[in-house]
Amino acid sequence: MLNDCTILLVEDEALIALDLAMTLEDEGAQVEGPFATVPTALPACCAVDVALLDVDLCGTKVFPVADRLMAEGKPFVFHTGRPDRELLAGRYGADVTILLKPTRSAQIVEALREALDRARARVH
Repeated sequence: MLNDCTILLVEDEALIALDLAMTLEDEGAQVEGPFATVPTALPACCAVDVALLDVDLCGTKVFPVADRLMAEGKPFVFHTGRPDRELLAGRYGADVTILLKPTRSAQIVEALREALDRARARVH
């Protein structure tokens, strides 16, 4: 379902990151990461089609990564245990996708596919 797609994975919890990476690879995606910090994730932003971002990375917000992706016109999905929907929607728009942990694998795959489809529709 995510064949020929490169996904940036930013997640600071090792077991969750490993599980997500395996899930995405099983769906045919190439995974960049997982990255557990903003400084390590930022350089990979230019080489991806879509991103899955944990909001809180050991007390640091992932916003610089989301900002870079947005500036480059690349879609992303937030995957978080502590959502502040109002803050995220205010900063990234009402249509930003926010998945609450724990999330079923199928929901994550579908959210990433939909984010890609929306981004492609804006280009055409």
